[in-house]
Amino acid sequence: MKRFFMISALMLLTSGCATLTEDFGFPNEPEPAKVIKNENTEFLTIKGPSTGKAVVAVYGFEDKTGQRKPSERMANISTAVTQGAEVWLIKALQEVGNGEWFQVVERVGLENLTKERQIIRQSRASVGDERALRPMLFAGVLVEGGIIGYDSNVLTGGAGARYLGVGPSTQYRQDIVTITMRMVSVQTGEVLISVSTTKTIISTGTSMTFFRFFDMGT
Repeated sequence: MKRFFMISALMLLTSGCATLTEDFGFPNEPEPAKVIKNENTEFLTIKGPSTGKAVVAVYGFEDKTGQRKPSERMANISTAVTQGAEVWLIKALQEVGNGEWFQVVERVGLENLTKERQIIRQSRASVGDERALRPMLFAGVLVEGGIIGYDSNVLTGGAGARYLGVGPSTQYRQDIVTITMRMVSVQTGEVLISVSTTKTIISTGTSMTFFRFFDMGT
């Protein structure tokens, strides 16, 4: 009888520590994140101006919102929107009309560029090389702006089902990002054009929950 109780207790402990691995028709591993792009490529084919490229400078395209990535469980220090968005702005300016519209000059890393040019001058002077560096291009137009709005959870919802403690759950949320951009004449300081636009971002998440209850006889 004592041996019977020991075997029963061992089986109970083993089953209580077992990992649930039954196949309920759902994947055990979460699906990888998917990004659906809706890119507007019309600006790539815009015919360039007959007067030649305009030299433009981008000093920065900052996040003005100060928003942190939303989290329901803890404070999150990660930002909600892209940092260093000037990278994408510069890329877009270079691609307009297949590169026939704008000539973008470096200003984000201007300090590093200036130091490197100074090193070249000093190195040449130390060996008696009198060749001068070519002058840097100056911009006729500044492109400025930033991300000025991030509204999170403007629309949330979800759906789920539970059968015998097992079932999938799907949640979705909608966020809205607002950006502004302007072109400024370097010679006069006049704002030549200013635009604002919004972008809606919809995200979904699917999870699987398992529940198992044990009768411990208490």
